[in-house]
Amino acid sequence: MIIYTPPRAPSAIPVIDLSESDPGTTARAIHIACRETGFFYVSHHGIASSLIEAQFLWAKRFFDLPLAEKMGLDMRRSATRAGYEPIEGQVLDSQDANAAAAPPDLKESFYCGRELEGAASTANPWPTTLQGFREQMLVYRKAVANLGDHLLSLLALSLDLRPDWFEDAYNGALGTVRLIKYPPHPTTAVDNQIGAGAHTDWGGITLLAQDDAGGLEVRNAEGEWIEAKPIPGTFVINLGDLTARWTNDLYNSTMHRVKNNRSDRDRYSVPFFYSPRADAVIEPIPTCVSAEYPRRFETCTASVHMAEMFRRSYGFTPKEMSA
Repeated sequence: MIIYTPPRAPSAIPVIDLSESDPGTTARAIHIACRETGFFYVSHHGIASSLIEAQFLWAKRFFDLPLAEKMGLDMRRSATRAGYEPIEGQVLDSQDANAAAAPPDLKESFYCGRELEGAASTANPWPTTLQGFREQMLVYRKAVANLGDHLLSLLALSLDLRPDWFEDAYNGALGTVRLIKYPPHPTTAVDNQIGAGAHTDWGGITLLAQDDAGGLEVRNAEGEWIEAKPIPGTFVINLGDLTARWTNDLYNSTMHRVKNNRSDRDRYSVPFFYSPRADAVIEPIPTCVSAEYPRRFETCTASVHMAEMFRRSYGFTPKEMSA
């Protein structure tokens, strides 16, 4: 049983070394990070730097395509969440029911989901003029999914669970790689319009590769915004709303935002959103509930939660979520 105690507000985001030989030591570090910020870096994660560097090169090649070609991959015409999202295509800023509508984000992106090996799949639309792009995206996706599985085993240990506790819920999970390009912040931006408005992630865990431009900011428990500065050789890890729900709010799904203040260059990032299978049942984990810390959430499925979050952010629900 993990006894609830109030978290403190950190002034920095911890770096956790995954090469530590004792999984229990790593799990304890993850427990503290998830309680205090919901964000941490991981180093010595096992993914080759050459693969990550190639991913950023291919991201730039994709976004350099003509707009008409990218719009031919418009995610709104996809039966899944895969495809292209143009500048100002999403509103991430978390909405207050009594507040004015938030402005759209100053970014463009491309979503890529899982494809079954050896089978013709229509899950992802691909540009016909960018040979090698599909292969790179799928190789990278497999690598970060494997890292995600390792992190889930450590997350389970951090909650006094078996290392394989999350395996069933993630068996067949789609997982989405997203390429994002943030242009330099324009002088014409409207009030409170930035690259990615303040928001929490929706699903399980996020594994983020960011370039060296900076701009990611995280809100700590005291409501202060702290920088998640780029650290070479690391991924930034954060928890989504489903994990907070799963852990009965013991672990934090933390507000974060992005503003590219570099006037001389674009900012690129590559998050991998790793969430449970659509029909996975989400209810508070037994080790996160006690008489002193009673259950806070009703049972739901992953798909019900994700569909609602997608609708709020994009104004529509993909066909795969509305079935």
